[in-house]
Amino acid sequence: MRNITVKIALMAVLTVLSVKYSASTSTPQGKVAMDSMTVAELEKAGDLARVQKDYDQAIRYFRAALRKDGKNSQLYNKLGMSELQNNDMNAAQQDFGQAIKYNRKSADAVSNLGAVYYQKKSYGSAAKYFKRAVALDETRAVFHINLGAAWFAQKKLEGAVAEYTRALELDPYALQQDARTGGVAQIASTEERARFSYMLAKIYASHGDVENCLQCLKKAKDEGYRNLASVYKDEEFTRMREDPRLREIVPPPTPK
Repeated sequence: MRNITVKIALMAVLTVLSVKYSASTSTPQGKVAMDSMTVAELEKAGDLARVQKDYDQAIRYFRAALRKDGKNSQLYNKLGMSELQNNDMNAAQQDFGQAIKYNRKSADAVSNLGAVYYQKKSYGSAAKYFKRAVALDETRAVFHINLGAAWFAQKKLEGAVAEYTRALELDPYALQQDARTGGVAQIASTEERARFSYMLAKIYASHGDVENCLQCLKKAKDEGYRNLASVYKDEEFTRMREDPRLREIVPPPTPK
């Protein structure tokens, strides 16, 4: 009798453990919580996770939202941005494509798809999508910055300067934004960043913005730009050559 009682008790314990294990593996608490949330709540939670740089969690929220609203272009774009920031380029490319599929006029998604190609160093394809984003909304400075970065990577400096100049016309602070938000392409190598900083200094100088020009020149120097002495040759810096702060950053050439 005692053995039967022990067996019954043991079976009861095993049953409880089995139920708990099953519940924990097949219906995790996080998934249950997400299933009970509205699309708007999931999107808001995903946005917050992105702000906190918890990209894995953001991806889970946006995917949960898309299970409820599978043709939402904005959600696909946000999912793609989270994947881009999580360095999952293939997933980001696919989801930006989905965003464009459901809204062909989504300039953000088009630009973000260009950013994926930029990160993959496919600069020609990146430029194609950035040009398309500009065509969809010419008033967004970030799209001109993207296109300028693609031209710059292909050593098409005249086109790059034109795009950065237009970006400054639209937003004087546009080139100071850091930038993986909104799909702004990143300058990859140290040498490219140094050349990029010098080119920005030229643009700021041509606009008469001395403070930002000096800041970019200092950054170019810190990044190891080799041709800083060109400030005494390039005409954009003509009005700045008597500024002692310029001479502190770039000593003038020794008279021969």
